[in-house]
Amino acid sequence: MGAALARAAQCTSAGSGCGTLEITPLNESLLKEIIKFVENFSTRHPQEAAFVFKEPLEWKTQLDCSAFGVGYKIDGTTVQSEAKGKDGQPLLLLTGSTLKVRSFDQLSHLLYIAMEKKLKEAQACLEANRDPIVNILGPGYGTVEGEDMSILHLLDKVKKDDDPETDIKMKIFILLNQLDMQLLNSSLKHISQEVRLNPAAVNNEVDLLKHFCGKGEDTVLESLEYTSDYTFSNGCRAPPWRQMHGEICYLIIKPHDTDPLYITCSTAGVYLNGGKLKEKSDIDYERKSDIYKDIVTFLRERSPRFVENMSKQEYSFFKEPESEKYYQHMEVIDAEDSGQSQKPYDYTEKNVYEKMKGSSAKSKSIDSKKLEPSLKWKNIVRSAIHRKYFSDKATKKDIEEERRRGTVSKKIKKKTTSISPESVKIQPASKCKTSEKCKEVSESSSETEEDEEQPERHQEGITDLPSEYWQIQKLVKYLKGGNPTATVIALCSMRDFNLAQETCQLAIRDVGGLEVLINLLDTEEIKCQIGSLKILKEISQNSLIRHAIADLGGLQIMVKILDSPDKDLKCFAAETIANVARFKRARQTVRQHGGIKRLVGLLECISVGPTTLTPHQAKDFEIARCGALALWSCSKSTKNKEAILKAGGIPLLAKWLKCSHVNILTPVVGTLQECASEESYRLAVRTEGMIEDLVKNLSSEHEELQMHCASAIFKCAEDKETRDLVRQHGGLQPLSVLLGNSQNKQLLAAVTGAVWKCAISGENVSKFQEYKAIEALVGLLTDQPEEVLVNVVGALGECCQEPINRAIIRKCGGIPPLVKLLTGTDQALLVNVTKAVGACATEPENMMIIDRLDGVRLLWSLLKNPNPDVQASAAWAICPCIENAKDAGEMVRSFVGGLELIVNLLKSKNKEVLASVCAAITNIAKDEENLAVITDHGVVPLLSKLANTNNDKLRHHLAEAISHCCLWGSNRVTFGETKAVAPLVRYLKSNDPSVHRATAQALYQLSEDPNNCITMHENGVVKLLLAMVGSTDEALQEAAAGCIANIRRLALATEKAKYG
Repeated sequence: MGAALARAAQCTSAGSGCGTLEITPLNESLLKEIIKFVENFSTRHPQEAAFVFKEPLEWKTQLDCSAFGVGYKIDGTTVQSEAKGKDGQPLLLLTGSTLKVRSFDQLSHLLYIAMEKKLKEAQACLEANRDPIVNILGPGYGTVEGEDMSILHLLDKVKKDDDPETDIKMKIFILLNQLDMQLLNSSLKHISQEVRLNPAAVNNEVDLLKHFCGKGEDTVLESLEYTSDYTFSNGCRAPPWRQMHGEICYLIIKPHDTDPLYITCSTAGVYLNGGKLKEKSDIDYERKSDIYKDIVTFLRERSPRFVENMSKQEYSFFKEPESEKYYQHMEVIDAEDSGQSQKPYDYTEKNVYEKMKGSSAKSKSIDSKKLEPSLKWKNIVRSAIHRKYFSDKATKKDIEEERRRGTVSKKIKKKTTSISPESVKIQPASKCKTSEKCKEVSESSSETEEDEEQPERHQEGITDLPSEYWQIQKLVKYLKGGNPTATVIALCSMRDFNLAQETCQLAIRDVGGLEVLINLLDTEEIKCQIGSLKILKEISQNSLIRHAIADLGGLQIMVKILDSPDKDLKCFAAETIANVARFKRARQTVRQHGGIKRLVGLLECISVGPTTLTPHQAKDFEIARCGALALWSCSKSTKNKEAILKAGGIPLLAKWLKCSHVNILTPVVGTLQECASEESYRLAVRTEGMIEDLVKNLSSEHEELQMHCASAIFKCAEDKETRDLVRQHGGLQPLSVLLGNSQNKQLLAAVTGAVWKCAISGENVSKFQEYKAIEALVGLLTDQPEEVLVNVVGALGECCQEPINRAIIRKCGGIPPLVKLLTGTDQALLVNVTKAVGACATEPENMMIIDRLDGVRLLWSLLKNPNPDVQASAAWAICPCIENAKDAGEMVRSFVGGLELIVNLLKSKNKEVLASVCAAITNIAKDEENLAVITDHGVVPLLSKLANTNNDKLRHHLAEAISHCCLWGSNRVTFGETKAVAPLVRYLKSNDPSVHRATAQALYQLSEDPNNCITMHENGVVKLLLAMVGSTDEALQEAAAGCIANIRRLALATEKAKYG
């Protein structure tokens, strides 16, 4: 721990001796790991936790006496622990603001008491005790530079001495050394992942944002300016003495919705500074916020209007020539994936045209700007540009040679047993038929044309290429003009190179080798076909090569090869299809040429029973494996999923799921989890008995297989029958066990997703409680990626429906991290976390913690979120908060503009938002002052406008809101005047008992006004209410009887007035 603090922790410029620890992302990460270590120390190492430090750890604390409870004696401003050392001194002593701690046990308990302040306490402790090992074990164990022999001396002492304290010391020293190494490794990993800003990147981003600044409503900012116009030779605008600290420039940003922001751009990132000093023309350089990776990320956190306006933009930052625009117009938009939406942060694979622009830009001046899109940007068609580019890349000599040979005509002779010396010639890209192009254009799709990996960036025009590049180009020339023997030799020689290297792939591409390899597939020379496929299989790992193969018609030929009697040929063809079919157009081509049916056919080879296979069976097994890999790639398209279903793929996948061989199980389960997004597949998975096999494979030793099984369960568990089957087949226990694997984030995301969906059933929640899954989920609330957090919080939200689990979450310290997540931006995460916080708030003890952490204010602020799902979830969560708060009325009034905000949400078009807001208004209206305020904000006419609805959920909460709002002033009369009474009478014809009760109570309140009684009577309310007077629901009984009584009294009074 001492070495990590000395070498990795980032201190202020005061130096390591007396400087303070800056709260940078790296320091925060180190502090969290130290806190986690100390918190768990007393439970994992109880004997070592009781060890009394040689000298106490002493620092200035922010905690006061009231934070301490059981186990401590409080006397005025002094607190001391009841636990004492052998010398009779307390193990924890607080005097004023000075805190002294003498054991890990007390440290662990202190962090539990500190709650949200634990980070500050850990920081203060480490600032005051720069080498805490010296305090804990003594001066002999201090951190030293160079070779540290202290552990060897300690081992010698243990051998010579039987003192148990020495043994404990050694264990503590080893544990602290392990923590030290963990911290150093963590900091090294963190530093290696840091993206350092430079002046050019900052200038580019500023110039980009300036294009979208102005006074208009749709602009993202009002203005963005540098504080200094002078630029130094290194591109920085910061003064030299600030450049020493890594600072690049300072900006004044004026968003539409906040005060001007003064920010510093440094090599470490972007952060808020102290702004301009009043008396001087200088800047307060001190950092006032967290560090963000760029200006856009910073503004996303600071300005909701920036986020909103940015999402509206449809800018394309590259100037597109007319030819490109034409191809964009001809872009195939495939309707097969209408169910799969593209997220704004999913980047499409770079096309070659953009790469050409990138390389040509290098020939321009050094100051030319390279604009990268940071808002929404569109896919650009690749096919024609690919062909043009590949032909342009060939050398002039090759082009002249091809012209002389007349390569436009196809010279490979089909259906022959030998290849003539001139038989291997390049087949032009124009081979693609016009009819196929029309077919592509006529079919539409919303599927994103992208690969799973990030697009690769290549440096074009490199002169110092390795010798392999030129050697491969020579081999390609042999392929073009060689006889069968020479062709096979050239293919074998080419395979001796490392084809996974980009240089080798470029060499094949640049000289037109792809066209030659694809032409070889269309011969009857099996050896040439296999050699070509082996090379294509390797190089198709490259995204640009994949697109080129599809453009040159390679997929159509590979699909035909699937009918070949040669098993090796079928294997290599299917495996190459699996690589190429990672983008939309390729998957579409496979389907349109009958590839799906052929690939499904490859699964029909052998029985899956035997564990040891004969050579013949092993070959059939390999064919099935390659077929499953190809189906896995193709199954990312909705129409391909339908094609697999029609081709009879489900029973075959179910058969292979019972296999014990992991190398085929992985693609089979991968295909199933892709297809499980469709309801028809979920039904098939359930009825074909596949849930049992998926559950069995959760216990596999292979994490990838576990991940796909969990993902399949995640998608299938949308249905109650599937959730019950998972429980019946014992799937909840392995899922609970897998929650402990926090290293593999993809596996963790799939497992937490499966736990979430399974927890929708109450019976499953009881099992998860038994397997300690709730505690494990709480432990995953910090330091996890958003895809994991969404599922973890979703699972906790479902588990919170049980009172005992709400107590478990509180005891495990789960409330603070849940409340902290309310400050996030991910919409799905916000929906889930608001539900979880709302469920926790139903317990008064939990509500106290939520209120203390300002959780209700955060929930209220989410009502401003533009997403209706977040608005509705936040409003539902606010209801139990108001119900269980100590002084709910005062709490609600403390939110400036909060009541007006929630009343205005009654103008929403979303039924769920309206129902949740009505429920919140019901709780707000229980306080008379708040009811008066929302009345002034026009709640009555807005509620009346909603009365003509057929949605029973909205009817229920709307009627309750009307009932409570009637209790102020002349609101009853206003409801009558705004035509709310007659529609309410019709609610009594609903089949929902909760609607009956709420409506009867609302009508009872409204019936206090004579005009409302007349309206009710005219709409036949008496007959409907008479039927409800005999209800077993007492509240409904009383309300119905009271309403009838009011109507009857009015009738009697009218008769008396009329007849005396």
